[in-house]
Parts: sequence; C-alpha cells; structure tokens
Amino acid sequence: MSSPGPLRLAVLLSGSGTTLQNFIDLAAAGQLPAKVVKVVASRRDAFGLERAARAGIPAAVVRRRREQSVAEFSAAVWAEAEAAAPDLVLFAGFMLQLDVPERWVGRVMNVHPALLPAFGGKGMYGHFVHEAVLRHGCRVTGATVHFVDNEYDHGPIVLQKAVEVREDDTPETLAVRVQAAEREIYPQAVGLFAAGRLRLEGRRVRLLPEAAG
Repeated sequence: MSSPGPLRLAVLLSGSGTTLQNFIDLAAAGQLPAKVVKVVASRRDAFGLERAARAGIPAAVVRRRREQSVAEFSAAVWAEAEAAAPDLVLFAGFMLQLDVPERWVGRVMNVHPALLPAFGGKGMYGHFVHEAVLRHGCRVTGATVHFVDNEYDHGPIVLQKAVEVREDDTPETLAVRVQAAEREIYPQAVGLFAAGRLRLEGRRVRLLPEAAG
C-alpha cells in the first residue's frame, strides 16, 4: 500500500547515478508523482552519492565483504532501504546480486539495456550488452523495465521500447540511443505503479485502464 502523497522511492546504485539524477530532475519539475527518499550505494566512490548529497537525499553505503553471503549482504541493504519507508525500490546500475524478500515482490524495479529475455543474465550490463547485440548482427535492440526477482534480468516485464540498430553503430553510439529509451520508459513505469495501474499475474504484468473521472 502506497503512502499518501508522492510515491516514496529508494534507489540502489553502484556507479555514476545518471538514472538517479533523471528521477531527481523529473520529480523536481513536477513531471513524476514520486520522491527519492533514500539512496543506497554498494561502493563508497559511487558518484551517485554525490548526486544524492546535492539533492539533500539521505544515503548509505553497504559494501559486500568477501566473507559475506548474498543473504547477509541483502539483509544489510534492505535494512538501509526500509529505514526510509519506501513504496518502491529502484535498481539504478546496482551491480551486485540481491535477494528480494517476499514482502517486496512486485515492488522492486530495474531497467536493462536490451529487449529481455535477449541479452540478459549475469555479466550482461552496459557496454557488454551493446557489444553482444552488434556481434549478433541484431537489427533491433532496446530497453526493458522489469520487476526484480532473485535471478539476473529475469523478473516480469513492465515496459519495453525498441531501438533501431544502425549499420554504422558502435557500442558507444548504440548506448546513447538505448539510454535515451531507458530515461523515457523507466519513469513511465514508475508513474504507472504510482497510479496503481500495474497488476502482477505470475510472469505477466497487466496494464490496467486509467480510473474514470
């Protein structure tokens, strides 16, 4: 159940935080009925922490120690995220495996730089995805927003947007257009969640009609 007012977002990241910045900017402009209330980073040097500080957003760092299990690391991350009472948790370039507790099923999202289920899985992120797309001679790639489960890039698909692969593309030029698609559909998915228009039915995400009136 969402709290009154804007949707409360916790953002998990490992790097530069460009996706976080997109949500901060959209919320500040009144273009998204949401507010980032917590940032959790897996690295102390993640620039996303600087972005959070500039926006006055509470942040924490949870590093995975070598002797720590996925379950122990996950519990520490969830403790930090849940302290801010978010309605929805967003992966924004979070590079470590995280167990999703049953209480959070259907309330954790990620964006992936390909049309899942193609080019997903462990090790398939960033330029590795774009290199694989070009190596396979694909004519179309894109971006996918999906709910997160306990497998890499596996959860139910919320939204997708196709991106043409051009004859002269490099991983870098392709990344620019895929990232633009990500910036478009990730906030759309969050807006649909905020409006109560997403219904999870097994592996299917149903898009409900807008409420009348």
